[in-house]
Amino acid sequence: MMGECRRVRMWVQVLCAHLLCGLVLTSELTFELPDNAKQCFYEDIVIGTKCTLEFQVVTGGHYDVDCRLEDPDGTVLYKEMKKQYDSFTFTAAKNGTFKFCFSNEFSTFTHKTVYFDFQVGDDPPLFPNENRVTALTQMESACVSIHEALKSVIDYQTHFRLREAQGRSRAEDLNTRVAFWSIGEAIILLVVSISQVVLLRSFFSDRKTTTTRVGS
Repeated sequence: MMGECRRVRMWVQVLCAHLLCGLVLTSELTFELPDNAKQCFYEDIVIGTKCTLEFQVVTGGHYDVDCRLEDPDGTVLYKEMKKQYDSFTFTAAKNGTFKFCFSNEFSTFTHKTVYFDFQVGDDPPLFPNENRVTALTQMESACVSIHEALKSVIDYQTHFRLREAQGRSRAEDLNTRVAFWSIGEAIILLVVSISQVVLLRSFFSDRKTTTTRVGS
């Protein structure tokens, strides 16, 4: 019984370690992109590595941004204008530093909040001998299933966090517009009321007439 518990604890530790390693291989960032600004990021990639770039504008303006991806020689691999979100997968054709940039230069007064996830390569196997000819044990199969389920949970959590942040931004923007509209209506109503009172008083006020005698 004690041996079985130790074995379970060992597999759990292996699972957690591989989960942490999988997270290190992913560049994930949320950053502020000011108006008339451009932000670039760089990643060293080995030839033949499969990569995925995914981005989404969380807040700001019409929730759009320009995105551009270049290889080490400056060749454009991906270019989109005014996109709210997108995903692009490619395989590196050469060794070197790849560059991907987000641009908000078309906006004159609205800054953006941009989230991106840049995945380089595939996740390493959970077990060193996972691809062996023999079948996995029941414990190993359970660990692999838990590993895949946890990765799906992380993806769903990220997706829903982005949706929540975007929805909160839209709600706050709408609340600000309604507040200013209400203040404007209150001012207009006050001005109209004062004008009506002044106008009515002018109708019913007694006009004093003066008589001037002209002496002979």
